[in-house]
Amino acid sequence: MNSLIIAGLLVLLLGLAYQTGWSKSRSLVTPDGIKVHSRPQYHGALVAIWTLVPALLIVGLWANFGDSATRAFTVSQIPPDVIMGLDEIALNATIQRIGALASGYGVVGEVQPFEQAAGAALRQFQFLSFLLVVAAAAGTGILALLYARSRITARLRARNAVERVMNLALLACSGVAILTTVGIVASLLTEALRFFTFINPLDFFFGTVWAPKFSSTGTGDAGQYGILPLLSGTLMVAAIAMAVAVPVGLMTAIYLSQYAPRSVRAVVKPIIEILAGIPTIVYGFFALVTVGPFLNKAGAMIGLDISATSALTAGVVMGIMIIPFISSLSDDILNQVPLALRDGAYGLGATQSETIRNVLLPAALPGIVGAFLLAVSRAIGETMIVVLAAGNSPVLRGSPFEPVSTITVSIVNQLTGDTDFAGPQSLVGFALGLTLFVMTLLLNIVALYIVRRFREQYE
Repeated sequence: MNSLIIAGLLVLLLGLAYQTGWSKSRSLVTPDGIKVHSRPQYHGALVAIWTLVPALLIVGLWANFGDSATRAFTVSQIPPDVIMGLDEIALNATIQRIGALASGYGVVGEVQPFEQAAGAALRQFQFLSFLLVVAAAAGTGILALLYARSRITARLRARNAVERVMNLALLACSGVAILTTVGIVASLLTEALRFFTFINPLDFFFGTVWAPKFSSTGTGDAGQYGILPLLSGTLMVAAIAMAVAVPVGLMTAIYLSQYAPRSVRAVVKPIIEILAGIPTIVYGFFALVTVGPFLNKAGAMIGLDISATSALTAGVVMGIMIIPFISSLSDDILNQVPLALRDGAYGLGATQSETIRNVLLPAALPGIVGAFLLAVSRAIGETMIVVLAAGNSPVLRGSPFEPVSTITVSIVNQLTGDTDFAGPQSLVGFALGLTLFVMTLLLNIVALYIVRRFREQYE
């Protein structure tokens, strides 16, 4: 409720500030022809920015320091003799009980008199602090509104100021994406380096046995952490998935963009795109219950021993899952090729198939390669399908008919349950994650090379 009130206050201030700046700008235009540098909407936006920034600053400060102030006040309401007999865990439990009493919720056990009194005091403190924050935000916002309104003149370059603010906002959004990537890489790298203080990197990257042992940190045998069984399983499942998805998805895109009537396209394309919205856990159940037993029976009919949970089962279902990524993106790219290129090919006597092979596909190659790259990354990073359908057998195998394990499944296994991130058993998850990151980076580099090598340039 408090958050809704503050959000409503900010929206009210924003609307009032915009309307005030807009009306003041309109009043500057007189019949004698005074020219105003910026349009009224820019003046309104500038006043709104001036009003919103100090109000958001007040709310942000309370969001960052409000919990600390509330905790300090709660501790001050506990008698000193009681605090002396509490350790850190008991003190936190007591603070939670007082907070529950202040919120009106019940607590387990008998309520001590000091807890009841502290809960009432905390309730009053929270109410007064909320009123103070609301009043401070509203007051500073209104003062900023009046100041910004007083600065509005005919020659005020409000448009330039608003555009500078928007440029800074866009730059900040770009910085968030970059800093997020840097933070992910830094967290993976630092923890992976800690892992390599326990396990030799050569044993990790070239080992053929994956058998972690959950012994105490620094004692006993930590096990073997060879990544090759996981890497081979990951690549095998991804290769099978791409062998299913690439031809089906690309041919579907070519049919929908070049051959299908509008009525067929309007029905088929949404149906294909529904596949992208199905949760991956549903695909996992589908692989486990339907596809796996079917492949097992089909293999028995032709003399092949295909396990119901195998790389083939996971790869086939994963390929079905990523068909929409390839077909939809490739279809959109093919439709963006200029009609003049197709008409020119037809004018030279090329058939429709020749036009597709020699004109459309080379022109759309960068986008198609991007669709393939997205599909490969999706296949390599998939978890739920391989958890249920691949068999979770981290053994180095060359047959797709047998159970395998992948890097993502092993990350889940190592980071499930209580983890202290102090030994190789849990830190290996970061090393595996860093390996996946490097694999994706290499895929991007290869895709960039292919695009530059085979891209056609048209005037």
